[in-house]
Amino acid sequence: MALGIPLADHEEREFEDGEHKARPLVSVRGRDVYVVQSLHGGPDETVNDKICRLLFFLGAVREGGAHRVTAVIPYLAYARKDRQTKPRDPVTTRYMALLLEAAGTDAVVTLDVHNIVAFQNAFRCRSHHLDTRRLFAQHMRARVGDDPVVVASPDPGGVKRAQLFQETFEAMLGRPVGAAFMEKRRSAGVVSGTSLVGEVNGAKVLVIDDLISTGGTMLRAAEACLDQGATSVIALAAHGLFVGDAANAVTHPRLASVIVTDTVPPFRLDQALVAEHLEIVSAAPLFAEAIRRIHENGSLVDLLEDQA
Repeated sequence: MALGIPLADHEEREFEDGEHKARPLVSVRGRDVYVVQSLHGGPDETVNDKICRLLFFLGAVREGGAHRVTAVIPYLAYARKDRQTKPRDPVTTRYMALLLEAAGTDAVVTLDVHNIVAFQNAFRCRSHHLDTRRLFAQHMRARVGDDPVVVASPDPGGVKRAQLFQETFEAMLGRPVGAAFMEKRRSAGVVSGTSLVGEVNGAKVLVIDDLISTGGTMLRAAEACLDQGATSVIALAAHGLFVGDAANAVTHPRLASVIVTDTVPPFRLDQALVAEHLEIVSAAPLFAEAIRRIHENGSLVDLLEDQA
């Protein structure tokens, strides 16, 4: 493990009626306990299965007398539904917070949620939000060379995320980096809007988002940028869900590269496609250092904003 500390032993049992139990096999009394679970669906467990297992395990750790319980959730499920867009809509981001807090969680650590303001407002316990600024900036530093670079958001809602990445990348490169964003409207599941704000002509464009689902949003942005004279477009996102027709977007010639972290394994894509078309940047060192700093009362701000 990147933290240099082995995972503690735990037991998981499945019962014939579909129930399960999980418990730590080491004493947690008086300890700071960090429970790591990414809440993406998978071939063996649904999102809801994983949420249930995580909640019960957090409760067992609290029952075992842990001094402080921190849920480390690299990909936080249900974070996209953070407000009511139709009458009587659920606000599942808030419900997730209520469930985690009810299980006895003292703090939650996650990476690049859809809406950081909604995430922070949902939780009454401590919430630590990490982002991919340094991970992706360091990964792309050598890739861009001396070419003009523009950082773009594929929709207006992600402008702040793109701006923070732009500022970090600009400081790391020691030269100006441009900015742009795409118009985007969604109604009844249909996405529209083709306007691009910002100058991309003659530049490499890095389109940054919190996640890639079908890849359609990234592809729309790439086509708009190339139509306005961009030399190439690279898609970067913290979480690669790759549902539906995502394989076509990942392999589309208008996207020079698709780069994600390892918070969600790309099991929905053919592994030969993954090897040829996908770049995966490990988020483990970032989470490891965040856990170390939280445990030692260090600064997460310095961790995220250090531009070295």
